[in-house]
Amino acid sequence: MSLLDALHKGGHLRTLDHALAQSLRRLDRDTPDAVLAAAALASLAVAKGHAGVRLGAVDGLVEAEIAWPDADAWTRQLAASRWVDTPDDATAVADPHAPLVLEGGLLYLRRYREYERALALGLQRIATQPVPEAGIEPLALLFGRLFPQATHDDRQARAAALALRHALLLVTGGPGTGKTTTTARLLVLLVAQALHAGRASPRIALAAPTGRAAERMAESVRQAVQALAASGVDADLLAALPTSGTTLHRLLGTIPDSPRFRHDGDNPLPFDVVVVDEASMIDLPLMAKLVDAVASGTRLVLLGDPDQLPSVEAGDVLAAILGAAGEGDAMERGDADVLRPLLGDADNTSVLAQEGGEARFPGIRVHLQRGWRQSEALDLAPLAAAVREGDADAALAQLRAGTLSNVHFHEGLADPLELQRDDLLAHFRALGHTATPADALAQSTRLRLLTAVREGPQGARTLNARIERLLAEGGGSGRAPQGHFQGQLLIVTENSYRHRLFNGDIGVCMRDAAGTLVAWFPGDDAGHPRAFHPAALPAHESAFAMTVHKAQGSEFDTVWLLLPARGNRVLSRELVYTGITRARRALHVAGSEAVIREALARHAGRWSGLGWRLGAR
Repeated sequence: MSLLDALHKGGHLRTLDHALAQSLRRLDRDTPDAVLAAAALASLAVAKGHAGVRLGAVDGLVEAEIAWPDADAWTRQLAASRWVDTPDDATAVADPHAPLVLEGGLLYLRRYREYERALALGLQRIATQPVPEAGIEPLALLFGRLFPQATHDDRQARAAALALRHALLLVTGGPGTGKTTTTARLLVLLVAQALHAGRASPRIALAAPTGRAAERMAESVRQAVQALAASGVDADLLAALPTSGTTLHRLLGTIPDSPRFRHDGDNPLPFDVVVVDEASMIDLPLMAKLVDAVASGTRLVLLGDPDQLPSVEAGDVLAAILGAAGEGDAMERGDADVLRPLLGDADNTSVLAQEGGEARFPGIRVHLQRGWRQSEALDLAPLAAAVREGDADAALAQLRAGTLSNVHFHEGLADPLELQRDDLLAHFRALGHTATPADALAQSTRLRLLTAVREGPQGARTLNARIERLLAEGGGSGRAPQGHFQGQLLIVTENSYRHRLFNGDIGVCMRDAAGTLVAWFPGDDAGHPRAFHPAALPAHESAFAMTVHKAQGSEFDTVWLLLPARGNRVLSRELVYTGITRARRALHVAGSEAVIREALARHAGRWSGLGWRLGAR
């Protein structure tokens, strides 16, 4: 049996993967089976989040007892194929007549290689462009007010100071390390810098992959502005800061029924500063399109947590960029010297010496470490650190000890709806009794069940079906003919450019003034949600329970993280870390020791060539 047939008959390929291979066979009957199988695997790799397939590690993509070809011989066969381009120059456009590209040890679908190439060139373009020159000394007084501890190796202060000198800034850190607070102060400095130089205030955009993440960032910026106003910062400086955020899709300008955006390299974004939160969620195609749309002369600030799950779609973009930018623990000597009026004399341990003649990615990273939340009531940091490091012994010991404030471990529990049914249902029923849709949307973030998987007894789909049934049995659900009901939480599962609703957007069903059941989703500001007839919505489902992937970019007062009863390949330390850090005030973890150990032993890595394209060492 051929390799392609074995993969197909074993159920390891999607219909689309097999169809790609078959189309190549129809076009050229002499195409070797190994080339056809590799094409199908390259397509499958994209579906599983990789930019391409690494032929020497293909058993990590497909779990099957298959006799794989020798990787070196396989590579030579592919390189000789008419369907495979092998560019000598990483910056050159691949042959448009070849659907596959073999480069850097990866076999790509050509489109995804081109995304990587364009993204690497775009990031290099932004990072190397000069920023407007302006004196540092005139900003010293304002800087001292914004960062009173600046001379004590305050990394928030360092990030803000470096933004004055660099066009591409990467600010990373876990929950509560002050990324958005730092951003607000950073923006104040950029406004002051422009005004001191006699220029207009910079045009600033705040964006994130999801609507909820965008609003959460905007809310944090608004709160920071209020605090700065109370501390005496000039109101004119604060007035230049944006008060709302938007999704990346809305920022770039969706075109109905098209994967293209209104803003691109030929029609760049009309902003001087673009700040993007939750950068770990951005997939390869979207990041490539964003960077393409950033005009020359525009600053790009990316915020993210490198320990969270990578994007659902192809690529682990943030990880690759950070790998090229370095650890973010020190700054270069040239920056330290110029920024001395703001940061003082930097400790030698915080200064990175210039490496003679060695090319490096010029993007600047600062990694924030000090934790400022979740809340005083939730002591999550020790558990998050153990999970992040993959230390199952420490994580289990902390969970079992019960000494972490508002962290609860339900060891071996498979069904929280049996243990906490009344409390959980009371919260969900309350959504239907709020005064306004805006209130319902705000209240919807108070509690969420998060799962590792979509299907199965501990899957999101099963839990949602059970919750719907229990709510109906309790009366008052008012189920409409389409199956929707008052107080139902909804999550959109596909992008709809026509509706400006995107995968991951959360809404709630409530009756309007006329008594019609309407699905309400966040609008341009928190007080004015948008209304849709449920039958007109794009693909969607209930969201009382969500997968951790879907919850990324959101936070909830109370989180129940339900792990599957048995091991699953989707489990990883990144999944557990992302799940537990969605909690603001209380966390419940339900799972067995064996499953927790399996999860923390696995790293959610992605195959990508972006790192070496950017010069990662």
